[in-house]
Amino acid sequence: MAGVLKAGRGLELRPLNLRDAKALFALVEANRERLRRWLPWPDANRCVLDSRAYILRVRAHARAGVGQSFGLCWKGALVGIAGFVWIDVANRSAGIGYWLAQEAEGHGLMTAAVQALLKHGFHSLKLNRIEIRAGVRNGRSRAIPERLGFRHEGTLRQAECLAVRRVDHAVYGLLAEEWRASR
Repeated sequence: MAGVLKAGRGLELRPLNLRDAKALFALVEANRERLRRWLPWPDANRCVLDSRAYILRVRAHARAGVGQSFGLCWKGALVGIAGFVWIDVANRSAGIGYWLAQEAEGHGLMTAAVQALLKHGFHSLKLNRIEIRAGVRNGRSRAIPERLGFRHEGTLRQAECLAVRRVDHAVYGLLAEEWRASR
């Protein structure tokens, strides 16, 4: 399992542990309505036990080498989640997912977090390709890969069901050689 990743701006990405369950649930609860707009899972996280189950699941994925999720810690508090939601070891590829509490937006934290994940993915995990998917109309989420030099590779139509609507996903990819060339 990965250790703490430093991301600058006073931001650390650290693996979640069970002591984070209460803070994670409180963060989801405080941001539930805005998270529901772009993510399918907020309605399934209804109590601290649900957050605890999530943490156990992502820790198991990390041990199995098929995912790595980190709590974003800024100013001593948990402000979001970012990580590799899937890792395909055989093909040396992974997908990044992220969300941030509203009060932490506008400080460049998610861009810094994704930069730290890129460094970890391409350097430590020896990945060749990293992907980010975002709702086509989710401009804030799409700005992250666009800012970091990802290529828009296409659109997956009706890729996700959110509450009562289907959402198209913009798919972005970045190759290790592109990342190295941009540094």
